[in-house]
Amino acid sequence: LAPRQLRTMLARASPVAPSTLRAKTRKQTFSTTSARVARRFDSIIDETLAEMATDDEFQTAKTRLETLGQKALTKEERARRRRALDTIGVPSFESYLETRGGKALIREPTTILQVNIGLYCNQACAHCHVESSPLRTTEVMDAATAQAVVRVLKNSSNVKTLDLTGGAPELHEQFRFLVREARALGVDVIDRCNLTVLYEEGQEDLPQFLAENKVKVVASLPCYSEANTDAQRGKGVFERSIAALRDLNAVGYGVEGSGLELDLMYNPGGAFLPPAQENLEVAYRSELRDTWGVEFSRLFTLTNMPIKRFADYLHREGKTSEYMSLLVENFNVAASVGVMCRDLISVSWDGTLYDCDFNQQLDMPVRGEKKTIFDLDSCDDLVGSRIVADNHCFGCTAGSGSSCSGATI
Repeated sequence: LAPRQLRTMLARASPVAPSTLRAKTRKQTFSTTSARVARRFDSIIDETLAEMATDDEFQTAKTRLETLGQKALTKEERARRRRALDTIGVPSFESYLETRGGKALIREPTTILQVNIGLYCNQACAHCHVESSPLRTTEVMDAATAQAVVRVLKNSSNVKTLDLTGGAPELHEQFRFLVREARALGVDVIDRCNLTVLYEEGQEDLPQFLAENKVKVVASLPCYSEANTDAQRGKGVFERSIAALRDLNAVGYGVEGSGLELDLMYNPGGAFLPPAQENLEVAYRSELRDTWGVEFSRLFTLTNMPIKRFADYLHREGKTSEYMSLLVENFNVAASVGVMCRDLISVSWDGTLYDCDFNQQLDMPVRGEKKTIFDLDSCDDLVGSRIVADNHCFGCTAGSGSSCSGATI
């Protein structure tokens, strides 16, 4: 699709720019020692909780979770995917990969250690495969687990990146400790930021902290349309997100020559695959720069995985079979070569090890005896082990592929 067609497809409602944010042009200056971010917005947590309290779908899911438990719901979700694949005669993902001549799913040397610090978040996004929200207050990484992460980092010379996620990782006590320790070791750090966190209490200096430590920011912005973004992530999120992007620009993020990377993450707003990453980036850059005066480094596209909240959406809409068929029909053996599970280890808030963040949310830990960060001497301990796969993995191999770093080809 051409950029103009992409803009038409994405922007079902044209963004309405608040007068305080619209900027056709802006002066490209920045300073990592600038003043703390002014809290132009109140915390979004109360609004998130209010929306959750009146959302029938969330309340139904909450009741079922309390009644049946997470394991039973995950098993039910997996069975739906399996039934959908049975109707089109598709075997297990690993068998399908083998018949298509794909590379076996064996762990290679780990280059990325991804750590989910905790599930607490100031938002409760409709697409969230982690099912984070302000209610997730108990699943939080403690100091001992964070120290174990640092110990393993010190012993793992192949690991070049510490990828911090959540929840909203910045709201967790161990976030800044992990950032400082990793940077002292010369390890790059990624902060998976929801942007609205900049306006939570105690985060006024967050842009400056990230810039001073040269943290790479990967920010979620599922659309440049206010209506589409708020529908997926909550009322008022788009306005705060644009303000946050401009505050990050102000300290150099996304500005050419600053050395501070600001990448955006797009995921579809429904049961369809993302457009071509390269073309969509052109459309995003044009809209964000011309309408909002926002700069960024790159755009990543992420396929919605048929798990958790998105799986619930598919089931409610009667689209589970349709979506699983879409993923299989667009299977790309070339995309399977670059799937993130080959060279990434995912660590949960309690230290349990997984082959990827999606497996973490489905409670499918790594194979072998070393199941937690406390068991590892080095990430090299897992090299050569067989990766745990299941029917949700078709989401990472459809079209141009999908990973936490965008398309895989």
